Amino acid sequence: MIGDITMIWQDLLDIALVSILLYHVIQLLRGSRALAVVLGLGILTALYLFSRALGLSTLQWLLDHLFSSLFLVIVVIFQEDIRRALGEIGTRHIFQHKALRASSVEELAWACEDMARARIGALIVVERGMHLDDMIRREGVRLDAKLSRQLLRNIFHPKAPLHDGAVIISRGRIAAAACILPLAEARGQNFGTRHRAALGITLETDAVSIVVSEERGEISIADNGVLSRNLNASRLRTVLNDVL
Repeated sequence: MIGDITMIWQDLLDIALVSILLYHVIQLLRGSRALAVVLGLGILTALYLFSRALGLSTLQWLLDHLFSSLFLVIVVIFQEDIRRALGEIGTRHIFQHKALRASSVEELAWACEDMARARIGALIVVERGMHLDDMIRREGVRLDAKLSRQLLRNIFHPKAPLHDGAVIISRGRIAAAACILPLAEARGQNFGTRHRAALGITLETDAVSIVVSEERGEISIADNGVLSRNLNASRLRTVLNDVL
């Protein structure tokens, strides 16, 4: 009886762990380009079973060799997604906290609206669970200053020495300015360097980035590789409170 109970307990634990793993994999793939790749691999698997059932030796031989190195293929295809997923797992906290207080969100929203109205270009990154200390040390100019709309406007003024690059907000403070971010591929979109950098940092980390376009006076926000455009201060405040 004890052995049976132990086996039932182990089975339940096994099912629960597999369910949790599958849930997180689905969450990771949902809305990303990786989902299309997974569907493609599913089609190849179905084609492989079809070739075995009908005895199509050439096609089966080709797919055998493909699947024999499938692990390496998956690592190459999903290297960015795997790196990000492992980074998110490593920075999970039992007790989550907001990346920005309500007062800081207000300052940030009004600063972006002021700069959009004045056609001042800006790129602001808000750190969440994954720390950006390495990027700050490697590329940026350290500030460690209180977050305020006046300071943000001064940093991004076209004649200011630090206006080129991104401001990184860490732990509710302006940690650094003039930071160089990784660029995302344009993929047919008419994105400038700021928008590509805003997308690039959200593809590699869980940070949120805000872009103010000097050409169009438009505010955009990027999260998880998705860009939402043409926001006003009220809408930006709502989105920031949701994602942070």
